[in-house]
Amino acid sequence: MRDVVAQMHRWWGEGEPFARATVVATWRSSPLPPGTSMLVGPDGAAIGSVSGGCVEGAVYELAQEVTDSGRPVLERYGVSDDDAFAVGLTCGGIIDVYVERVDPEGFPELGEVATAVAAGEPVAEVICVAVDGPDPEGRLGRRLVVRPEGSSGSLGSARLDAAIAEDARGLLAGGRTETLRYGYDGTRMNEELTLFVSVHATPPRMLVFGAVDFAAAMARIGAYLGYHVTVCDARPVFATARRFPEAHEVVTDWPHRYLRTEAEAGRIDERTVVCVLTHDPKFDVPLLDVALRLPMAYVGAMGSRRTHDDRLRRLRATGLGEDALARLASPIGLDLGARTPEETAISIAAEIIADRGGGSGTRLTSLSGSIHRPRSMRPAAGD
Repeated sequence: MRDVVAQMHRWWGEGEPFARATVVATWRSSPLPPGTSMLVGPDGAAIGSVSGGCVEGAVYELAQEVTDSGRPVLERYGVSDDDAFAVGLTCGGIIDVYVERVDPEGFPELGEVATAVAAGEPVAEVICVAVDGPDPEGRLGRRLVVRPEGSSGSLGSARLDAAIAEDARGLLAGGRTETLRYGYDGTRMNEELTLFVSVHATPPRMLVFGAVDFAAAMARIGAYLGYHVTVCDARPVFATARRFPEAHEVVTDWPHRYLRTEAEAGRIDERTVVCVLTHDPKFDVPLLDVALRLPMAYVGAMGSRRTHDDRLRRLRATGLGEDALARLASPIGLDLGARTPEETAISIAAEIIADRGGGSGTRLTSLSGSIHRPRSMRPAAGD
């Protein structure tokens, strides 16, 4: 997404109009999630994808038409299994794609968005992608850019701007992209306006505790998956940047103290994942006592079955309830038969991905039906 925004900014700076096609909703089997974009440049170059190749040709032609006309279009591709092949959706999925012309006059806030994305700062772009009924005020295609503090642009009324800005900031906090419906005046009583909230959030965090060989492999795969990776250990001789070159930061501190400090500073959210690789009760029990009381996406701890049972006994003694303990992934990772640090890191990453996407971790060959998880117009929190 960052590369797409950077390319948009380059073309925007040159002053030539171009087209952006964005997936704003998906149903059933679809290879790419809402928020995915494809650009068609002034020279006809195509960058990005909206379907992994399924409907790119049709979207490309529509993008060229929209660039010429300046009128945005919301187009649906794929309506049934029988008709899917005709539009290139071989799995019978359905996607809504919003195609718009982008230029400095129509999107003066793009510079603000690009600057925030490049700096790793959260920003949301709200676009009116559909209007039910007449549109005398020209709401279609209007946008509002929302940041944690402040906004720019307008969707047509101050009341609507205020209502969607509040919701958009909630989505920013969770790193979620959604489609919402509002009335002209910002109420939910009537829902004439379909607004797509595209969130450019800071990367989710992966906190790896324990400066061991497994942590080095975990930092490597965490960074590859797009996490901002921190390795933390209380022992300065082991917690060094030289030992963990692919971590974004290496911290020397007691793990539980570091996690509590980060949480109190507001740097932990529902996308954060924690991997406890310490193998030492004096480190991992206080740490897990803090972690399991926070609303995070994943908390896993390494250890044998015996270590796990002892850990649960110690955590119950701290006052943690069974609901909190049920969130603990321990022993950490999926059963892949992993032995090496690299294989173990893959098993942990696979469990994190399965948790995030609602997967079972079962081999696809033993399952039936779609291989892609269904996505709705309004994904659940943490999706």
